[in-house]
Amino acid sequence: MYKIFFRLVFRRMDPERAHHLAFRWIRLAARVPVLRTFLAAALAPRHKELRTEAFGLRMHGPFGLAAGFDKNAVAIDGMSMLGFDHVEIGTVTGEAQPGNPRKRLFRLVADRALINRMGFNNDGSLTVAARLATREPVFRTVVGVNIGKTKVVPEAEAVGDYVKSAERLAPYADYLVVNVSSPNTPGLRDLQATEALRPLLSAVREAADRVVAHRRVPLLVKIAPDLADEDVDAVADLAVELGLDGIIATNTTIAREGLGLRSDAGLVKETGGLSGAPLKERSLEVLRRLYARVGDRITLVGVGGVENAEDAWQRILAGATLVQGYSAFIYEGPFWGRAVHKGLAARLRTSPYATLADAVGADVRKPV
Repeated sequence: MYKIFFRLVFRRMDPERAHHLAFRWIRLAARVPVLRTFLAAALAPRHKELRTEAFGLRMHGPFGLAAGFDKNAVAIDGMSMLGFDHVEIGTVTGEAQPGNPRKRLFRLVADRALINRMGFNNDGSLTVAARLATREPVFRTVVGVNIGKTKVVPEAEAVGDYVKSAERLAPYADYLVVNVSSPNTPGLRDLQATEALRPLLSAVREAADRVVAHRRVPLLVKIAPDLADEDVDAVADLAVELGLDGIIATNTTIAREGLGLRSDAGLVKETGGLSGAPLKERSLEVLRRLYARVGDRITLVGVGGVENAEDAWQRILAGATLVQGYSAFIYEGPFWGRAVHKGLAARLRTSPYATLADAVGADVRKPV
């Protein structure tokens, strides 16, 4: 039903306009008590065997919504209603900003992919923090907060900008993510170099500890799939050295060659980050490399090209405790979360593993 609706309605609309329309419907549905209860029962059934613990947080399952969909923390309950076990909001910047000029979001339907150059359009950390502070949750959902650099802030002042967001948002975050891997903010990916990343992560850690004294807010870093293998290793080693709680692998890619893209050449040439199915292979490769490097010392989150339960299962076997999705949601619709959970539960039951935790990294741990 949704695929017919997508083909007849959403596909004919500007992608960003379609996103806002669908987002509005989700938010409205979550505000109606009887409707949201019915939808949650239909779209988010719980599977006890999928219960997951990551960085000290308990979740109904391992499958969450990646950052970028709910930038301003306005639909957390709506996304939980649709079956996401955790919701990562953002990316939020120190100051509000409109993002890049439109048109800035493109569908590559033939490739089940998206290209975006949104540019961290968001309400800013002060407004988002106030929204989180007054939120009255309907569903028990783990909420991650993804923070990035304000575009007008020079690279030399990036640490202060991240610290400002961390100070404002850490009190309301179940976990905090430092995003240094979006291709749509000039100079941002330069912060992935370990000499720049070490002081940044240390400062954010100190800020979170300073403003949240009663608990330790888990801190993660999100990296790009375009890092060279030796740079992936360097980030992994740095994360262990600094005692980070997790690494999210991966963000969108600026690559186009070698991905077998079938969409119109004009679309493919659009600047911005490519997400969706074409990212599957490289994201999985980075995840495996990270797990081989850090093992169980750090929690890994697999994202990029996750379309179905099999993709999610492969991420878990490669070392991911948590799995996230976003782009496939646009193509699969509201029953996507339900299908992923059902498929994961079925794979676990027929696997040699007693629990989902036992399956994490199993493929990487196999003797050669």
